[in-house]
Amino acid sequence: MTSDALIRPDQVYVWIWLPGATDPVPCGALRTVSGRADFAYGRRYLERDRAISIYEDLPLRAGAQQPRVGELASSLRDALPDRWGRRVLLHELTGRTGRDLVEDGFDESALMIASGSDRIGALDFQSSPDTYVPRRGGEATLEELQQFADLVANGKPVPKALDRVILHGSSIGGARPKALLDDPAGNRKLIAKFSATGDLISMVKAEFLAMRLAQLIGLSVAPVALEKVAGRDVILIERFDRKPVPDGQTVAFARSAMVSALTVCGETELSAHHIAYTEIAERLRKSSRNVAADLHELFRRMVFNVLVGNTDDHARNHAMFWDGHFLDLTPGYDIAPQPRGGREANQALNIFPGDRRARLATCLRAAPEFLLDATAARAEIDRLIDLSATHWSEACDAADLPIAERRFFAGRQFFNAYAFEDYAATPLLEG
Repeated sequence: MTSDALIRPDQVYVWIWLPGATDPVPCGALRTVSGRADFAYGRRYLERDRAISIYEDLPLRAGAQQPRVGELASSLRDALPDRWGRRVLLHELTGRTGRDLVEDGFDESALMIASGSDRIGALDFQSSPDTYVPRRGGEATLEELQQFADLVANGKPVPKALDRVILHGSSIGGARPKALLDDPAGNRKLIAKFSATGDLISMVKAEFLAMRLAQLIGLSVAPVALEKVAGRDVILIERFDRKPVPDGQTVAFARSAMVSALTVCGETELSAHHIAYTEIAERLRKSSRNVAADLHELFRRMVFNVLVGNTDDHARNHAMFWDGHFLDLTPGYDIAPQPRGGREANQALNIFPGDRRARLATCLRAAPEFLLDATAARAEIDRLIDLSATHWSEACDAADLPIAERRFFAGRQFFNAYAFEDYAATPLLEG
């Protein structure tokens, strides 16, 4: 195939699942004008009693709306595939591989129509304003999805027999190999994340370990499970943007509208390095349904990311549910400890403007922005440290980590000495 397969449509229609609904309705259309995607809500949608805005960057009103920043409204960009999903699509549609495959080299509207419909959140993109035709992948096993992910990651041709699994991985964000799938019982939607041949550490086990530890110490995070596929680790994450609704003998799914912290902060990827946890906290103070609860939870996640060495905590790795009126912090996800090259480390997000150092002392300094005074913040940090140390062995057992791997992670990714600098002595993790 060639790049001709990615033809830019003149107009793309946006469909939305309203709160609690299991079927979508058309809400508006995108038209590209001079490289910029203008959006307009449909008249019939505006007349609906339960209509909600896609988000505040596209308020519920008539007329064409231009993106405030960039070439596409950020709330729509949240529903598009990110690096891995684009790689899957471009690998298939252009025949390009390896260095010839440029993930950001194609028009967004073409990717909207080419990617799968079971995307994150409550939006989908269609060629018709009247008829909804979902783009679904065929049934696939974890073994087939792992095989497909390996082929795409290594720039190798995908055999025809695996064509039916393409849409499983084409609409999902992130940089690492992953795919969407249904639980065999039919009552859950899952994300499978695979190991990669170039991993410097066991990224899958590290993420499972961090996510399970977060759950054990009381953070709100997506449920996870660890599977073996052809002798390799796969982490399964339960999707929290899908709610099962009994429908006779089957189960339908309501979709929850979501926006990333990048959208909430009104930034693009090019300016995302300026975003701070304190800025996300400021947005939550203005729009959260439960301000104190969300701010305290965000503070705990920030501290936990520092404790477990998750320096990939960028703005798309934080999200909020949106119901047309309020934001609600979603469960945590993508808490993935990263390889460390030296003593010092920085978070992807600033903790507060101008300081992204991965240290508990930095978190403590930012505490007032989360409605915590110094005494309460220190007590919360100490509690998270104690609980993490207490449940460390239990989380390692759940990950089936041998002693050698426990020793590798402890003190390096988890409880690195730099995190405790200017705060307290570094505790030792058992094992």
